[in-house]
Order: sequence, then C-alpha cells, then structure tokens
Amino acid sequence: MKRLLSWLTGLVVIAGLLIGLLVPPSVSAAEIRNVADDKLAERGDKVDLNNSSVRRFQQFPGMYPTFAGKIVLGGPYENVDDVLKLDLSERQKELFEKYRDNFVVTAPSIALNEGFDRINDGQFR
Repeated sequence: MKRLLSWLTGLVVIAGLLIGLLVPPSVSAAEIRNVADDKLAERGDKVDLNNSSVRRFQQFPGMYPTFAGKIVLGGPYENVDDVLKLDLSERQKELFEKYRDNFVVTAPSIALNEGFDRINDGQFR
C-alpha cells in the first residue's frame, strides 16, 4: 500500500511538472503593470503638469522652485492653458509662454500624486 501511494504521488508530481513546462508563462502569470512607467511613456520628454514633481521644472530657468510650486499646487489641469488661470505675475506669464511647448497635461495618477511627493519627492543632492 505504501508503495502504491508513493508511485501515485510521484506520478502527480511529474504530471504537474510537465503541465507547468507546457503552459506558456503568459497564460500562467498575469502581466505586471507599473502605472508610473506607463505615465512616463505617455508624456514623453515633456513635463506633465498634473503628475510631475517640482524638480522637473529645474530645466527651465526662472521657474524653479517658486513658480513650479505654484503650478504643482494649482492643478489638476484640463489643458496646458489652464495654468494661465492661476494668479500669476507678468514675469511668470512670460516664462510660461516661453516654455509652453515643453508641457503636456495627462490625467492625474494616484501613483504620482499621493501625499506631497510632487513638492518633495525625496531626491536630495
């Protein structure tokens, strides 16, 4: 009886291994998606006004940190021109017009907007 039970156990293990080898990985495991990476791909090289941190504005002289903080806190935006609805100085309006083509607006993502990560994203020099 013990011998029969050990043979049956062995057959079940071998059958499980063979089935595991025959089933493609895409069927056996769900695809893992990273929402943050998807958002980065969607915006391209532009700064996403709804999902970028203040640090992303460093590349635009005159915007970091004060004007960038105002933009980040003033969202979410429907389109890029919504920034002009904020209480901006003439200098800030000129800066925005100068760099307007470098901005894009996508839907806000909780993965990128949770807490105050857009103000202080934890990157220290």
